[in-house]
Amino acid sequence: MTVEELFELHSEEQARLRRLENRIYCCTAAGCVSCGAEGLRSAIAAAIKAEGLEGRVEVCGSGCLGLCSKGPLVRSAADGALYGELPPEEGALLVRPNPIDRQRLAAKRLDTNAPFFARQLKIVLANSGQVDPERLADYIAAGGYQALAKAVTEMTPQEVIEEIKRSGLRGRGGAGYPTGLKWELVARQPSPVKYVVCNADEGDPGAFMDRSVLEGDPHRVLEGMAIAGYAVGAQQGYIYVRGEYGLAIQRLQTAIKQAEREKLLGNRVFETGFQFRVDLRIGAGAFVCGEETALIASIEGKRGQPRQRPPYPPESGLWEKPTLINNVETFANVPPIITEGGDWFASIGTETSKGTKVFALAGKIAHTGLIEVPMGTTLRTIVFEIGGGVPGGKFKAAQTGGPSGGCIPEQFLDVPVDYESLTNIGSMMGSGGLIVMDESSDMVDVARFFMEFCMDESCGKCIPCRAGTVQMHDILSRLTRGEGTAEDIRLLEELGALLRETSLCGLGQTAPNPVMSTLRYFRHEYEAKLASGGRQ
Repeated sequence: MTVEELFELHSEEQARLRRLENRIYCCTAAGCVSCGAEGLRSAIAAAIKAEGLEGRVEVCGSGCLGLCSKGPLVRSAADGALYGELPPEEGALLVRPNPIDRQRLAAKRLDTNAPFFARQLKIVLANSGQVDPERLADYIAAGGYQALAKAVTEMTPQEVIEEIKRSGLRGRGGAGYPTGLKWELVARQPSPVKYVVCNADEGDPGAFMDRSVLEGDPHRVLEGMAIAGYAVGAQQGYIYVRGEYGLAIQRLQTAIKQAEREKLLGNRVFETGFQFRVDLRIGAGAFVCGEETALIASIEGKRGQPRQRPPYPPESGLWEKPTLINNVETFANVPPIITEGGDWFASIGTETSKGTKVFALAGKIAHTGLIEVPMGTTLRTIVFEIGGGVPGGKFKAAQTGGPSGGCIPEQFLDVPVDYESLTNIGSMMGSGGLIVMDESSDMVDVARFFMEFCMDESCGKCIPCRAGTVQMHDILSRLTRGEGTAEDIRLLEELGALLRETSLCGLGQTAPNPVMSTLRYFRHEYEAKLASGGRQ
């Protein structure tokens, strides 16, 4: 496909969509599929056929529509209406509703002016609910692959890197390393062979951001990877995705085949000298493989264990070649940055944390689902305005960053959610999981749960993580049984410091965070365990 053909297809598909009387988008992300979305879509398709409206009305799948607690979700493009919890027989009423049908549907219509929708700003999720993830033409109609075309035909690799640096984009996988700087480090390496790797090994409990992006907008991630490959001088990319994400894997495979067929990936992209292939590698569910050097080992066919750094992957990564590793959300931010410009992206967010962040809201919250907000949005806004607050209870804490993060108490609800602010209060951004807890949550038991997760997921290579997580879990278990001592609390703090300072990789170094944060803000609950039966 040439650049001219891309824009021609873009115009043709947009014109086709305008000719339709209506297009009905049925969310076919994993959450909605699990509560009947496929049956709903089939019922709508059958109604279209029965009414003789084929060619005038159509139904298609879409990415996550956000409010997962109301699934399955359906959006009608004709009037922009969004419906939740629709059974198949009511979904069919959307095809040609009469006044009585409209009354029945009104009860299932969601208020898109409500804070859950109105307080969001969608960049990564801009296409969710707008395109069919299994149709390349849908993505092209939405402007897809125009950023790649611009990069390879109008910009030098260094100009692409400078645009990413200007944007202020930081890695969305957790650590927040400046993306443009990482790209530049790889680009500077003299090796003729380099690799681009997308880390889609999303393992945090309660997190489903990357999965939703891959299920709903796979071409966006492929385009971001291809732009990165052009910028750093790589011709091969890998997406390392967890094996549990069957639907995401299926849609990625479809998207890669479509892009290769249209010469958007492969040899001579847009009839230029740039070539870039993408292959999938399926993980077996090991949390430690989210760590970049363990991920590299797994792609190479070895046991997924971290290695000592330096050298870092930009210098010596996959098969000892320079390797760029970013996560799904980071790559999904790249096409709009190239299209709109780095200054546009940098105008969103805070001074040090630019752009938006996708969060998966879960736990004791009214509106569970997927959201995207500007960096710097307060936790109070996320929990109480967008999330609808804690149903029938009182907010106690929010866990950000998964097993590597910390528990944030009520006193910090007005802290802006950005990299530095969360770190300063003992938590971290992480990949974007956000679990809300109410007064019924036992914070010692919460810490024990996350420590058990880290203990089970430790690869066992280094002694501090292998043995320290077991010891910390045993102490927490004693405390939850009311059998602990004051010495146990002191030992928890000592072991936590030891793991942070001496573990080989990020899993061990951050494993104590939930324990340390709960000790910092909920120490009285630990002490209450002693008072209830432990020896002082």
